Amino acid sequence: MVGPITSSPEVQGRASDQLPAARPPVPAQPAPLKPLPAATDTVKISVAAQALQEATETQAQNTKEASSGDVQARRLLAQEAAARVVKK
Repeated sequence: MVGPITSSPEVQGRASDQLPAARPPVPAQPAPLKPLPAATDTVKISVAAQALQEATETQAQNTKEASSGDVQARRLLAQEAAARVVKK
């Protein structure tokens, strides 16, 4: 007796036999921009201008610079201290 065929066996092919699913094209996105480093300007002044700037600094400025390691400010404070001792 012959029976009716109710379903056919499903055959799955290998992945290489199947067509890839259609993907929508991905829009090309530009690479994220890296922030530019902050621009730094270097100013060089003449020796005469440096001497004038040092001569016009207040004692408070010299003290602040000397405490942060400025050798010239330390020397200037020492000279001022020596001049005060001589005047007394």
